[in-house]
Amino acid sequence: MKDPFIHQLTIPTPFAVGDVHTYVLIGDAVTLVDTGPDTAEGKEVLITKLKEIGLQPEDIDQVVLTHHHPDHAGLSEFFSGARLYAHKDGERFLTRSASFMQLHDFFYTEFFKQAGLPEHYFILIEKMKETLKAMGRRPADSYLSEGDLIPGHGDWKVMESHGHSQGHISLVHESSAVIGGDLLIQHISSNPLIEPPFGINQPRPIPQLQYNESLSKLAALHPDVVYPGHGTPVYQASELITERLKKQHERALYVKSLIQNEETTAFEICKQLFPKIYKKQLGLTLSETMGQLDYLMAIGEIKAADMKGPAIIYRAESGVKL
Repeated sequence: MKDPFIHQLTIPTPFAVGDVHTYVLIGDAVTLVDTGPDTAEGKEVLITKLKEIGLQPEDIDQVVLTHHHPDHAGLSEFFSGARLYAHKDGERFLTRSASFMQLHDFFYTEFFKQAGLPEHYFILIEKMKETLKAMGRRPADSYLSEGDLIPGHGDWKVMESHGHSQGHISLVHESSAVIGGDLLIQHISSNPLIEPPFGINQPRPIPQLQYNESLSKLAALHPDVVYPGHGTPVYQASELITERLKKQHERALYVKSLIQNEETTAFEICKQLFPKIYKKQLGLTLSETMGQLDYLMAIGEIKAADMKGPAIIYRAESGVKL
């Protein structure tokens, strides 16, 4: 690491994404950025890594979460003596109240219906919640939002970077370094994940559009380096972002081509895009598919043509916007 006041700690996870990076900032406060998952191995490795830089868990003054996913937020409860900072939009997953989990299940049931999934797939709504077992239940002590300075680190400020999750934030240093969570990863594209709305009568967030906007915000900073949640540091972020946005647009136009001659549902498109893995990774693949459909709807390339029962049918519009 170039900055001697940043320590990268790499923690194993039980998830397909592999190891996750957490970061320690040494300033007027000792701050842990993300925690790793709440697993026995994750906790043991994190404690060992802290010892290697001369710290004990109780030396951590505060924890800052880039987002609420279990590989990043799982051990927040373990650091009970530290103040916990997060964005307010991720709070519902950190605490998982009974009312939110009811909304969660209701939303995904309706979402699966609208996507055209056969009813026997609805059992996966319970399976989708299994990853939440790798995190505790702890509310944030304070919220962070756009432009806030990190307490104890006046040279770091918050950039809201929603998309991969609601409430995702990145930390921007005055030297043009960024701790980016899962905003930008060198070896893979982050998946903008579908999440429930923030109220029973509210529309759901549109994560693909949020994610594209967040990438553009990051590119506008022209960062020297982005320290990611996974993989190697990104040193040519602007170029990578340009490539990612271009590929996403091309991917979306390919999705349009799949429905050019035949109106169809999101689930049917998902099966064509991911024929080998959609059953095993339905949540991820359906989010990817819906992201492309949301994007195409936003730029006027497709329309929701009709309903087939509860399922939404998509139709391609004429012309191509490049």
